[in-house]
Amino acid sequence: MTAGTTAAEYSNEPVKYPSLEVIDLPREAAAVTEDYRNQVLNRVNDSCLRLSVFQGKYRWHVHPASDELFVVLEGAIIIELKDGSSIRIGPLQAATVPAGIVHRTIGVGRTVNLCFEKAQAETVFLDP
Repeated sequence: MTAGTTAAEYSNEPVKYPSLEVIDLPREAAAVTEDYRNQVLNRVNDSCLRLSVFQGKYRWHVHPASDELFVVLEGAIIIELKDGSSIRIGPLQAATVPAGIVHRTIGVGRTVNLCFEKAQAETVFLDP
């Protein structure tokens, strides 16, 4: 997925690795050459594991019915909330944005993180 992805494309991203297949996270991250890449690696029940590699600001958005768990592997992300507060997450740290909370992520340099959310999570983008 690219930074300009529509909400429908985001929720219908195909799964790259089936169950019982080993996922080499460092190899997957190293293979990303774009400034922004967000891909579904695997599914667990009704949720998915995404690998996101990006830098800079992502779009303001909300997932009305899905929590979103971020786990940073490399770099750092800042999660800005619409109320003006923010959370900074560094390597091997995690934080969850509850469903219905408007937010955007900012990659501090090149950032690699895992994201866990419902596989068909609705994403509503708030900026044009």
